[in-house]
Amino acid sequence: MDLIKELTDEDFEKEISQGIFLVDFHATWCGPCRMLSPIIENIAKHFEKKIKIGKLDIDSEQKTAAKYQVTSVPTLILFENGKEKNRLIGLRNFDEIKELVSSLL
Repeated sequence: MDLIKELTDEDFEKEISQGIFLVDFHATWCGPCRMLSPIIENIAKHFEKKIKIGKLDIDSEQKTAAKYQVTSVPTLILFENGKEKNRLIGLRNFDEIKELVSSLL
């Protein structure tokens, strides 16, 4: 989906450096991550042009996952101008994620 960017260790810091950015730290083998994916797509549509959203695979992009101490997936981290503002760990529903994002708008 075009509203959600696949992030890498190489582009992560640059991508999150400006504005509000929600990052979904996930793994391909993670069942709850797969269940969260359509919810994240709905969040992207709901907040289109207000925030940016990205996904980072913790297995292929281990450096960034380690830097932000992501030890469980799914983990959602909300950044503002490159600084972590909040995080949610585990499968969450649309309303919980919407409330998290709305706290910075």
